[in-house]
Amino acid sequence: MPITAKTSTPCETKTRNLSIGSFELESGETLSSVEVAVETAGMPAPGYTNALLVCHALTGDSRTVGDESASGWWEGLIGPGGYVDTGNYFVITMNVLGGCNGTTGPKSINPITGQPYGSDFPFVSIRDMVRLQKRCLEEMGISSVRAVIGGSMGGMLVLEWGILYPKFADRLVPIATADALSPTAIAYNDIGRQAILSDPDYRGGHYYDGNGPARGLSIARMMGMITYRTSTLFEKRFSRHLQQGETINSLDSVFQIESYLRYQGKKLVDRFDANSYLYLLKAMDTHDIGRGRGGRSAALARIQCPVFVIGIREDILFPVHQQRELHGTLTQLGKSSKLLEVSSEYGHDAFLVEFDEIGPAIRDFLMED
Repeated sequence: MPITAKTSTPCETKTRNLSIGSFELESGETLSSVEVAVETAGMPAPGYTNALLVCHALTGDSRTVGDESASGWWEGLIGPGGYVDTGNYFVITMNVLGGCNGTTGPKSINPITGQPYGSDFPFVSIRDMVRLQKRCLEEMGISSVRAVIGGSMGGMLVLEWGILYPKFADRLVPIATADALSPTAIAYNDIGRQAILSDPDYRGGHYYDGNGPARGLSIARMMGMITYRTSTLFEKRFSRHLQQGETINSLDSVFQIESYLRYQGKKLVDRFDANSYLYLLKAMDTHDIGRGRGGRSAALARIQCPVFVIGIREDILFPVHQQRELHGTLTQLGKSSKLLEVSSEYGHDAFLVEFDEIGPAIRDFLMED
């Protein structure tokens, strides 16, 4: 049944860490003690019939909505009276396994050594992340959700949810994502990876008693930002302008676009762990929904609920043809699938910015019978 709009209900946001105990990974390795950072927003209906799961992107976290202490990364889409209205939905977000914002990852303490795992942390797959999310929801007493929504890496999780647990979600909304990364996207990721690994302060991944690979992580983020935005936006914002006071008569002259990228690199260094960045990049690179399932069509055939695929025409990291192919395959398989294409100078990052473009369609999709 569709959920009627209620925009006057205040949003109650809570953050907590769930202790899950031991967890076996797809690789066969076992983490003996796992914690997961969880944010919930809104009030649950009886039986959690209004529960909705949100999956974050590469450097996101569990703070989708946030509170008075910090804003959330999807606050323009989710909140009281928002397109995903927390007066209607009980929104759940978790920091993924391998992350660095409350969920067990490389900077967590290895109970065997008493020191941070560092690069001794085991490989984590997208499927591992989804399986852990399912375990957390079960711990919370939730046996199904109204929808699973996510963009970029989060969109990969959304698709895996529909394949691993076909009856768990009533709706899937994968945004700016694909069933597997393109070779070009993997190449972009490896440039960032090599920047981190070649930083002398990386120290084989065991750097937690020092400064860590700040320069390498900053460069990795700079590379990433180029793939997240468009040349149109960079031209509009910066063109070929130098920073104020700079001249062209120096090797150290700084263009405004250079200053912007360096600023973005420093911002990430201040809030994110380099090892987590490496682990999550590799999880994305190696993810393929068709692996071990007879190919992508056989994998997508497992999906049983309606799917709303959203793509961005200017996206160079997840080109729109990947969303078209995903929608086309689902349709050929007789699945209920819709496709929305939006155009934005923000490119891949449009799913974090263009809320008025994607929000109304998501709202309507969630409210369908």
